[in-house]
Amino acid sequence: MELLRTFALFVLTALAEIVGCYLPYLWLKQDRTAWLLLPAAASLALFAWLLSLHPTAAGRVYAAYGGVYIGVAIIWLMLVDKVKPTGTDWLGVAVSMMGMVIIMLGRRSN
Repeated sequence: MELLRTFALFVLTALAEIVGCYLPYLWLKQDRTAWLLLPAAASLALFAWLLSLHPTAAGRVYAAYGGVYIGVAIIWLMLVDKVKPTGTDWLGVAVSMMGMVIIMLGRRSN
């Protein structure tokens, strides 16, 4: 149950980070309003706060989170950017998720 909770928290964290970076992209590259920077800043603050909710060492959390981020980013590519992921995209997601599981379930020295 704890692993499922952690995974869900990682997904929320990834969404907050992606939104926080996507909104400035819209402003810079697609001539959207600069007002998008306000919700972007709020989303990045939410991202930092969500990372702080994990009880383990920050470095390990960031490393494991990276695997989930890759998966969420590919799903974002598909749903928001309307780009069909390739087989190698999905293979990369599978490899990164395996890395996340290894990090999260691995033996601890302390």
